[in-house]
Amino acid sequence: MKIYHIFTLAALSCMLFTSCGNTAKSASSCAAASDCKENSKPVVYMTKEITAESLVKIYKALGVVPKGKVAVKISTGEPGGHNFLQPSLIEGLVKSVNGTIVECNTAYTGPRYETESHMKVFEEHGFTAIAPVDLLDGYGEVRIPVKDTTYIKYNLVGENLLKYDWIVNLAHFKGHAMGGFGGVLKNQSIGIASANGKAYIHSAGAIAEKEHIWKHTAEQDKFIECMAAAAQSVHDYFDGRIIYINVMNNLSVDCDCDSSPADPEMKDVGILASMDPVALDQACVDLVFNYPSTQDDNAGALIERINSRHGIHILEHAHKIGLGSREYELRSIDK
Repeated sequence: MKIYHIFTLAALSCMLFTSCGNTAKSASSCAAASDCKENSKPVVYMTKEITAESLVKIYKALGVVPKGKVAVKISTGEPGGHNFLQPSLIEGLVKSVNGTIVECNTAYTGPRYETESHMKVFEEHGFTAIAPVDLLDGYGEVRIPVKDTTYIKYNLVGENLLKYDWIVNLAHFKGHAMGGFGGVLKNQSIGIASANGKAYIHSAGAIAEKEHIWKHTAEQDKFIECMAAAAQSVHDYFDGRIIYINVMNNLSVDCDCDSSPADPEMKDVGILASMDPVALDQACVDLVFNYPSTQDDNAGALIERINSRHGIHILEHAHKIGLGSREYELRSIDK
């Protein structure tokens, strides 16, 4: 496994880190207008504080103010699980952007499979108490174009996505049983796909019916490349009008879609944000792979989960198709 950015958490007290390699040229690669220079690396901001206040602070560090109707894409979390981002943590950010909390139905059976029961999860997990909520595919779905048509020929998303002018992609970074890890790229691909769209991605374009999702699972790398293509589809549709944030807490090897996730074996790391989704997820992966593990605070299980699923391939492919850069500058906003 090739590691692109080597540093330790102790070094994060410095305000600026640079990585090596080639940078994808994209207007959305820059974290703020003042950072956008030709050949510059996208900026990833970081704070080690995980509070409602620091979440708003890191959003403001990006120097971007969403206008119009703003969707805040989260995971509502599978009932029984407890690692999903809590309403008390995200409320300030959601209100700062006057946002609507959005999610899509799952392709696997359970409380979030049907619209009516999923809306109850929104309420039971406390999200309806802090903001308006919207199930994007609650009553329909729509196709949007993809650039990388190697496997999927379109992206099938909830039709309500088209109502929004901006997205705040607010992801809980953690492991994932199928993808290896889940960050903003997964939150924007599988996360924004309709239930049928999820089946389309998982099957690498073979089927688009959620009822048959487990009968047509694709080879692992094909599935991962389809996630990257779908994430790019949403990014391109919004023409860069997406803010990307990863919260690195409750770092289980399992996703929030798991009703009984494994307990984290490493401590919380912080919150990171960027306008480049590839740079952001890469920075989080680098923090995991270079974590100063001890016997009682160990990143080994999460690293094994990522490696065993070839999770790094979503970064490789997303960079290859031009979604973003695997190189970045990491800037601490902590004093």
